[in-house]
Amino acid sequence: MTAAPRAIALLETWPNLVSGPPRCAVGHAFASAGHEIVHFHSDDSADLYLTPTAVERLLPPLLHASAIRVRPGASWITVLLDCDADVQLLLGLVSVALKEQGAVPPRRPTPPCDWERPAVVPGPRPGAARRVVDRLMPHH
Repeated sequence: MTAAPRAIALLETWPNLVSGPPRCAVGHAFASAGHEIVHFHSDDSADLYLTPTAVERLLPPLLHASAIRVRPGASWITVLLDCDADVQLLLGLVSVALKEQGAVPPRRPTPPCDWERPAVVPGPRPGAARRVVDRLMPHH
């Protein structure tokens, strides 16, 4: 069993989390009081919603953790899941996220996760690869 399924199995036992599909419709999510907390989009990472205040407060240690990816200004962070220590880090951060939500009731819904789907590069349309342009040339 890889790290993400282990983390999901552990989070399933937490009484204050509800398991289900994420709003972004890709993967598996956990929510608390109707607000999404963590999403698993793959077997090697999880996206976690921390309030902007929590991200700002925790930014120095988050930037030093090799398993954490933080984008400037984002309230969602990514935890790379490679081993049991990463799972424990994720669980600790889920606890922080739950405390943050309990301390400051959200006035609006959790913003959607900023997980990026792989870019789809469209291929050339049939017949569009070679386009001929006619030019009018003046006669002398």
